[in-house]
Amino acid sequence: MRAEDLVGEEWAEWFRLTPAERFAESMKLWETYLALGGSLEPEPDCSSPFFDEEEWRENASHGRPGVRILRRGGVQPGS
Repeated sequence: MRAEDLVGEEWAEWFRLTPAERFAESMKLWETYLALGGSLEPEPDCSSPFFDEEEWRENASHGRPGVRILRRGGVQPGS
């Protein structure tokens, strides 16, 4: 049985790589992710007793992507 038959061509190609080659390819993916604006900052845990909403909002304004509320009342019919 061939690896392609079990996992498909793309994954079979990945499995044929050595661990060092896989690591190098993974680093390329991280570089792309960060270049596209991704962040290595952890997602906030809003249910944590240590979560401080004010501190989290301050961090989001320092060049990191953030969520902005555009409209609180929702979309009105006919708008």
